[in-house]
Amino acid sequence: MDGITTFYAVIDCDNCFVSCERVFRPELERRAVVVLSNNDGCVVARSREAKALGIRMGMPYYQMRQDFPEADVVALSSNYELYADMTGRVMSLVRKAAPDFMRYSIDEAFCILRGVDGDEAKKWGEEIHSTILKGTGMPVSIGIAPTKTLAKAACRFAKKYPGYRSCCVIDTDEKRLKALDLVPIDDVWGIGRRLLPRLRSLGIDTAGKFAAHTPQWVRSSFNIVTERTWKELNGTDCIPNERVAPKKSICTSRTFPHLIDDYTSLRTQVANYAAKCAEKLRKQNSVAATVSIFIETNHFREDLPQHSVMLRTTLPTPSAATITIVEAAARLLRDAMRQGYSYRRAGVIVTDISDYDGMQPDLFDYNPEKYTKLRRLDDAMDRINRLCGSETIVIGTRQYTRPDGKGKAARFSTAIRRDLISPCPTTRWTDILPLNKNAEDI
Repeated sequence: MDGITTFYAVIDCDNCFVSCERVFRPELERRAVVVLSNNDGCVVARSREAKALGIRMGMPYYQMRQDFPEADVVALSSNYELYADMTGRVMSLVRKAAPDFMRYSIDEAFCILRGVDGDEAKKWGEEIHSTILKGTGMPVSIGIAPTKTLAKAACRFAKKYPGYRSCCVIDTDEKRLKALDLVPIDDVWGIGRRLLPRLRSLGIDTAGKFAAHTPQWVRSSFNIVTERTWKELNGTDCIPNERVAPKKSICTSRTFPHLIDDYTSLRTQVANYAAKCAEKLRKQNSVAATVSIFIETNHFREDLPQHSVMLRTTLPTPSAATITIVEAAARLLRDAMRQGYSYRRAGVIVTDISDYDGMQPDLFDYNPEKYTKLRRLDDAMDRINRLCGSETIVIGTRQYTRPDGKGKAARFSTAIRRDLISPCPTTRWTDILPLNKNAEDI
């Protein structure tokens, strides 16, 4: 591995959701913080302090309160609008610093560093860490190695051991072998849960033991994906450098805070999910030809009648227009819903996705003037919501309403229970942080 001139760098936000919250709430530093899933159901993100207490990923919120009654734990509702904006800022800085950049997830990216040695890669990693921390307040960990799988392992060490100063580089065989002996087999990128019991039954509990086997044994015992992971651990780069491809299907679904048994309330839910699908289509400059919906009752409630159904329809002309997709979903809902049932979950799926510029209109349906107006309307809505905050402006069927105690209906923005949600100071004018009094004299 000595003399390598091409490295992969993994840049991963530390405790991403918690870190996003701490940027604007410094009082949360060094405190146990957890972020909850939709409807404040269970723990989906934990600070290091929360992990040290023994709070598990996926633990129900009510159970956490029962098991840790005396612990000083701050629980927050998930604020995806804030997290998406903050991680987008992180990725924009990474994109400027790396000649070749591939975003892997909301909080993680791969970079390719060419023509550098280990010392230069280490210096680059520490500099980008400092740049991101200074520019966004977000802490990141960086792993650098000659393969993506080894880089993921290096990133694990950068997170765990402060001595690496948030950047770990594996650039020699000696470092590689030492690192693999310390990595549990279940922490290896590419080793799935189904494979773990078999590996452990063979006495393989570390990445080092797996990498030490012969290629013939790996090839005869496992599939090509596992063999590829073995090659990566042994320093052979063989995972393709794939860019993020447009999604071939998009689904938006939720479990409701309460059971719903009336058509109007259920239509509002479905309209919102359909609108979200349309927004996602426009973000990747795509259109969809098929719209599907599904609705389900609560199968855990054996005392209630059960019903679940999924219906789909094909649009004459593929579209990403909010009104078109919402109307299609509403028509399906009218046929799907049955009176006398209380529904717990619903979702909308759009498929048969193609590029907007290559859209094939239907000869008898396509009206250029109509579709131009719909496009302009969506562009205006997207621009307003981007500047003023998500759901600042929505179509009428998306408005959730509830009684205000005086017999009147009051509008509120979401039916997902998020009682502990924090503000969105980077995306909403109403949530901008107040000016520090000491800053007025600067």
